[in-house]
Amino acid sequence: MLTVIAKITAKKALIKETKEVLQALVPPTLAEEGCLQYDLHQGTTENHVFFFYETWESRQHLEEHLANSHLIAFKQKAENLLQRPMEVFMLNKI
Repeated sequence: MLTVIAKITAKKALIKETKEVLQALVPPTLAEEGCLQYDLHQGTTENHVFFFYETWESRQHLEEHLANSHLIAFKQKAENLLQRPMEVFMLNKI
């Protein structure tokens, strides 16, 4: 099992648009084979910061997710929405 935490920092003027785009990723990702959890969180004091907390059956399932069309489309939109590149942390539970 693989846990992924992705930190997304939106441009402050585009918080609403970023949130909508991120929320649209949840249903198709949850339907993917190997996706056990895909939760979107928004900062309470820094509401322009979002996190995905993800759990995947395997690294292979994550790799397949990264190649899916809905995620590729997000990456193209992200260039205009995000303040900085997304930070991704891959973790093993100990």
